Amino acid sequence: MQKIAIIGGTGLQNLPESEFLGEYYDETPFGMPSSPLRHVKVGNTELVFLARHGENHTILPGEINYRANIYALKMCAVTQIISVAAVGSLKENIKPGDFVVVDQFFDRTHNRNDTFFGNGVVAHIPFGNPVCPALHKLLVKAARDADATVHNSGTYVNIEGPAFSTRAEANFYRNVLSADVVGMTNLTEAKLAREAGICYATLAHVTDYDCWYDKAEEVSISEIIKIIDQNIEQTKNIILEFMKSQFLPNQCNCADSLDGALLTPIDKIPEETKKKLHAVLNTT
Repeated sequence: MQKIAIIGGTGLQNLPESEFLGEYYDETPFGMPSSPLRHVKVGNTELVFLARHGENHTILPGEINYRANIYALKMCAVTQIISVAAVGSLKENIKPGDFVVVDQFFDRTHNRNDTFFGNGVVAHIPFGNPVCPALHKLLVKAARDADATVHNSGTYVNIEGPAFSTRAEANFYRNVLSADVVGMTNLTEAKLAREAGICYATLAHVTDYDCWYDKAEEVSISEIIKIIDQNIEQTKNIILEFMKSQFLPNQCNCADSLDGALLTPIDKIPEETKKKLHAVLNTT
């Protein structure tokens, strides 16, 4: 049975025709995840829901324990992650209410713990294509089948936050980077998922035009929440359509991300570090 994780808001947990299996909140070697992991079954597939900002949205983007979140999903044998994320649009044709299945990232964060490695172990994962191509393709199809307005590619600028961009920054992202959307969380997740050998893709739903668009009002939390609420049902529909797809393990190489990337011989890794990373390194 496939086991797919949905990282996003708590409103996504209540899918129709789902069977509740249990809720688990266990500590990882990197600390506690943002929220309990809620397991449900839809058809023959098990879904694991994780609220990245906590159950009551109490965790800032820069405060999220990304390593604990991804490691917790690895520990419960998740093989695929769909990350649902609210983003600001940097392009006029990408409108609030649209969906973007992101295929590239640009990092503008600082001081985030975005690797499991260090402390006696060195690895350099390939990250030129930061999302799983097979998962990306199926997610685009699911969005189209759900009759969502979807853009099948896009570059996501990951800013530190928690403040939104300045107008100068937004125009830099648009005009110099040619980026499409801006957010605060997904790149860190994508890096760690790749290190953990988990397929990862982002389903970004657009809430606003950030601050660059003169024809729209400057971004506000109240307007963002309004659009998010409108997008929740459509996001559920996309997830349910995705559940109908058949994902085969041999469609990508995500699970083998450490092949050739781990430079430190296993027998030279400190035992404490090896024990801490046993789920990622596939050691006992």
